[in-house]
Amino acid sequence: MKTRTITIGDSTVKAVPIGGDGPLAFIGGPCAIESRDHCLKMAEDIKAICDELEIPLIFKACYDKDCRSSLKSFHGVGIDEGLEILSEVRREFGLPVTSDFSVPEWAVPTAEVVDLLQVPAYLCRQTSILKAAAAGGKPVHLKKGQFMSPWNMKNSLRKLDGAGCTDVLLTDRGSFFGYNMLVNDFRCFPIMRSTGSPVCFDGTHSIQMPTSMGDISGGQREFIPFLVRAAASCGIDALFLEVHDDPPNALSDANTVLDIKHLKRILIEAKRMHETRLELLETYGEEDDIS
Repeated sequence: MKTRTITIGDSTVKAVPIGGDGPLAFIGGPCAIESRDHCLKMAEDIKAICDELEIPLIFKACYDKDCRSSLKSFHGVGIDEGLEILSEVRREFGLPVTSDFSVPEWAVPTAEVVDLLQVPAYLCRQTSILKAAAAGGKPVHLKKGQFMSPWNMKNSLRKLDGAGCTDVLLTDRGSFFGYNMLVNDFRCFPIMRSTGSPVCFDGTHSIQMPTSMGDISGGQREFIPFLVRAAASCGIDALFLEVHDDPPNALSDANTVLDIKHLKRILIEAKRMHETRLELLETYGEEDDIS
């Protein structure tokens, strides 16, 4: 099914269309804003790779990671400093930017800076969060909770629609399977596409092993390329990856962030899978009903 197209950004940045069988978009950056200098360096390096591959980029980094397992973990630089840094990234590199928000009162000030307002997976059905996201007046990136089925995401979409937001990107980041494990059900992409909203795959959180190391989460990042190829072949409009230049020393999600040295190859593979799928659709049309 061809999804609607949503546009991320305005005339002051290089706006990114997502959906409608257009080019694969990339949403990427470090899990958390660690410092101004690190954030700008990551934006510059990721942009260089995406420019070379002609892949549209939305830069992602969060100012507050409210879902960390421990009070001792790094939670971020805070909303004020974080939004200043994201605003500088936006001006310096002409990139649309995105960040989580986890408190309803943060939605509007965050939307004044970012081009795509991200709702964390754990909060994907919280009415107060969804109403606040809609009030921001920007497209919303809604991550499917690890506890949610893909067909039930339509209820969260209805909440956003009822609050005035129809430009929504739906993302899968795995579902709980037993203790400390996530598994991806790739049926979720055609199911979520049936809503008409563009869909996205989060390849780094999908290999997370939540709190498997006591008070931090482990991960199996060696499986990221395999899952990305599978998701791209199933039909996604965007790919989400958290990327870092020094994963062992990353202040957030050190066990799951992708080392930037592997980013180019993974994006090449994802783009080729995406383009091959579109070529097959053009030649043969939509998949036949084989039920």
